[in-house]
Amino acid sequence: MSKSAPDAAQCAIQLRHAVFMLARRLRSGLQQDGLSVAKLSVVGRLHRDGAMTPTDLAAQEGVKLQSLTRLLAELEADGWLAREAHASDGRQSLLGLTAQGKRRLGAAVQAGDASLTGVIAASLAADERALLSQACALLERINDAFGTSAEGVPPDLPVPARQRRRRS
Repeated sequence: MSKSAPDAAQCAIQLRHAVFMLARRLRSGLQQDGLSVAKLSVVGRLHRDGAMTPTDLAAQEGVKLQSLTRLLAELEADGWLAREAHASDGRQSLLGLTAQGKRRLGAAVQAGDASLTGVIAASLAADERALLSQACALLERINDAFGTSAEGVPPDLPVPARQRRRRS
């Protein structure tokens, strides 16, 4: 007798747990290079989106500017970030990754990829790697569905009461 397919709630719980645990392992490798989760988030954002003002960066990260001040100063002091004058507003500066910051981030990501590659090669058979590749495509579809609203919930799905209160 075959098992019935898990319902969406069971899949969501399993997926959240698996993604959380894998992300934690992958982040730990980056943290060895002096990048906390918060610093990694900022460095990653600047890598993906390019230079921006501290105010824009705070908005993108969903935090208050005051919360980022010390972190940005530390990243600057450690050679990850550099400030330059804003082209059209002399009162502001733009933060961007330095060449050294890009190299360090690239090296850390490559090391993480190599580690993940080794684990996959050692622990999954060829057919399992093919299945994992298919699962990755499904994960990308799920991620794309989240990109449709500010709260990370597709617009046609109900928003929990605590999130509805925050919207107002």
